Amino acid sequence: MTKHLELAKKTFDIEITALKSGKEKLNEDFSNTVELIKKAVPPGRVIVMGMGKSGHIGNKIAATLASTGTPAFFVHPAEAGHGDLGMLTKDDIVIGISQSGKSEELLRVMPYIKRNGIKLIAMTGEVDSPLAQYADHVIDTSVPEEACPLGLAPTSSTTLNLVFGDALAVCLLNARGFTENDFAETHPHGTLGRKLLISVSDIMTTLNNAPVISNDVSIKDALFIISSGALGFVVIVDASNKPTGVFTDGDLRRCLDRDLDIKSVSIYDVMSKKFSVVENNQLAVEAVEIMEQHKISTLPVTDSNGLLVGAINMSQLLQAGVV
Repeated sequence: MTKHLELAKKTFDIEITALKSGKEKLNEDFSNTVELIKKAVPPGRVIVMGMGKSGHIGNKIAATLASTGTPAFFVHPAEAGHGDLGMLTKDDIVIGISQSGKSEELLRVMPYIKRNGIKLIAMTGEVDSPLAQYADHVIDTSVPEEACPLGLAPTSSTTLNLVFGDALAVCLLNARGFTENDFAETHPHGTLGRKLLISVSDIMTTLNNAPVISNDVSIKDALFIISSGALGFVVIVDASNKPTGVFTDGDLRRCLDRDLDIKSVSIYDVMSKKFSVVENNQLAVEAVEIMEQHKISTLPVTDSNGLLVGAINMSQLLQAGVV
């Protein structure tokens, strides 16, 4: 086991050294690449190309760019020569990844790229390679050594390529003023998307099904409404449909402790007249914040005029993935 750990730690050390080496080689070509992409995309897109392990890294780079505000996708060099070059336009920027700079499949599409005036960024460990010579800008991804003890499998170099791609995405994200809200727009099924895009109205119980009663109802009659509503409370409204109070399961227990006659006592006399509400156009995550702040699990939902339009509880928020 010690032998395995030693080799694993050595792998970390070699790849960390590769990243430090790459950091030192950052130059104006990288800055110019950021500016070039910022100006051209959109309407253009970033097209990432690479074979083998470089292709896998290229796929990830394209995905990261696309998810952070820079339209991008991956085109396989071998497929490009069989029709996929039609995906490229003159407005696009191509990032070609090849550690040797001599990938045959990648070099075969270079004449098309240059003939159509498409800008090329080369990510290569050989700055004098054929790929680099085609490029408008070159990002040097050479490494002192690969972590592979045979020196054959791309390891340190693919890690460095990946980090260069992340750095490019981060710089473009910052240059574009990309925000959390922008991120949520392209990640509606993710946790952040749910928090920033789902409103109270999307998950609340609507007025037709909400537990609502008038001021003159008895506690006993209110119990049936609480049970049918299945939200753990009932909202009391006046004649204009404006909430005037709430009555919860906890309020009921306190009434029973006081030996009140639930058949004759009006709900108005025992309801909580100080209560919190949330508007239907607020984000669902804001409803969570109100509940946590006041240590409650249910809220009446009103419109902008303060009229009741529904109700919401923590269980609904949990089911929607907002919490």
